[in-house]
Amino acid sequence: MPRKSHMAARAIGAAGRKGDDVRSDLHVAVQVEEFGGLEIHIVSKVAAFYGSSLRQLAGSLAQSFGLRHGRIEIDDKGALPFAIAARIEAALTRAGLSGDARPECTITRTGPTARDRLRRSRLYLPGNEPKFMVNAGLHGPDGIILDLEDSVHPTEKDAARIVVRNALRCVDFKGAERMVRINQLPLGYEDLDQVVPEAPDLILIPKVESPDQVPRSRRESARS
Repeated sequence: MPRKSHMAARAIGAAGRKGDDVRSDLHVAVQVEEFGGLEIHIVSKVAAFYGSSLRQLAGSLAQSFGLRHGRIEIDDKGALPFAIAARIEAALTRAGLSGDARPECTITRTGPTARDRLRRSRLYLPGNEPKFMVNAGLHGPDGIILDLEDSVHPTEKDAARIVVRNALRCVDFKGAERMVRINQLPLGYEDLDQVVPEAPDLILIPKVESPDQVPRSRRESARS
């Protein structure tokens, strides 16, 4: 009986979007092996300009998550670094690995916004769609709402909260008030764990069914 040349993958995880209509996003697939080293395969329309930096980022994140053997496949459609890091982290996590891939904060935090600030317009952005976040501030809304609830499919909640967390660290919303709409409790507590450390200006709690849910959310925010 011939000897197998390799063993089956121990775990597989994937995150992001792929297809001809995708823009400013990417798809990442992670395969964890027991031996053989790490292989990174990249398909990108901007590979000539950013392929080496994309490969370096993927390798660095893999190392921080303890991935030594396996394969990372990236199908990039012009995503910015905050989205790339979010998709790789989600794929690594779904493959059963643990770590933290939050990028370096590149925006200046100005402190809390005033309570009497004008809030005439609020722009809702689906939390799992980084393509809408990149230029959202150019529309000049009073507030940007990064939505983790109704606009995100139940199977994508974990990936979306990572995208939103990274966006709060890296995306310049041009002075708009930065709001995050979390999921209904208790799932919303997981959202708070990710986004509260990034100091959003406002947390929106959906479908509040009892008054005690609001102070409970505040206590959870204080612990994050």
